[in-house]
Amino acid sequence: MKLELNDLEVIKQKRQKVEVDAHQLDEIVSDITTPYTKDLDAYVDFIRSILTDTQKPPTTQELDDFCMNLSMYIYYASGMQEQLGVKDDIARALYKEMYHSQRDSIEKGTIADKDSIAELKSQEEYLVSVLYKHAYNTVKAKVASAQELLSSIKKVISRRMEEMNLTHISGGM
Repeated sequence: MKLELNDLEVIKQKRQKVEVDAHQLDEIVSDITTPYTKDLDAYVDFIRSILTDTQKPPTTQELDDFCMNLSMYIYYASGMQEQLGVKDDIARALYKEMYHSQRDSIEKGTIADKDSIAELKSQEEYLVSVLYKHAYNTVKAKVASAQELLSSIKKVISRRMEEMNLTHISGGM
């Protein structure tokens, strides 16, 4: 199959529209999630800034602080994630309600026609539902990533403790 120049231009225009629409929706998702994750994001950025200084690795005290503080931020973000989950459920229920209401109000036409019209008339509710689903998934992913970071920090602390014990044992002999 060979695409014509005109076909390529149409594809390019459609792709650009997808990019613009996706950017707008990403901004909305970010607006939804920021209140839920801003503290966790800021603290992870703080940790990253310390870890990127290769000339001065984090001290054991800093690692301990990371563990305590990160655990606290994960705790609060997890609770907020559940609040967002409730909003996701409500948005999904509103979409289904609108869809079924629109579908039930259509008296004539085939099942496929009724489905198409109901989908078209409930598009806004569907979009809001999708936005909250993506927002919930974003917060969930950030919490999971923060938990992975916490686990990694704990491993570094354990390794340092083992090294200190080995140094202490070998120094005592």
